[in-house]
Amino acid sequence: MSTGGMPSSHSALVAGTAYSIGLESGFDSPLFALAIAVAMVVVYDAAGIRRQAGKHARIINAIIDDLASGHPLKEEQLREMLGHTPLQVIGGVILGLATCHLFWLFWK
Repeated sequence: MSTGGMPSSHSALVAGTAYSIGLESGFDSPLFALAIAVAMVVVYDAAGIRRQAGKHARIINAIIDDLASGHPLKEEQLREMLGHTPLQVIGGVILGLATCHLFWLFWK
């Protein structure tokens, strides 16, 4: 129940949703095209922008540690793991697709 980690729940959710829209509305429908576009933005954000925010937090925390060494004053650490690695995002996409497909098979 925290940010980051395997698999990416963001990627799983949007991949599963896009796949289910494709199964129900057709893979040539405008709704599926929109779902894919939204999924691409979310997956890019999960793997790229949020990952970079985590790297920035790690650097800021290192600077705070350097400045605060030897002093009793220490501020709360910033959260470092905000994004996902590419492998975690791929794992989320696969999990979302597989979950959606299983539900579709059982409910059809």
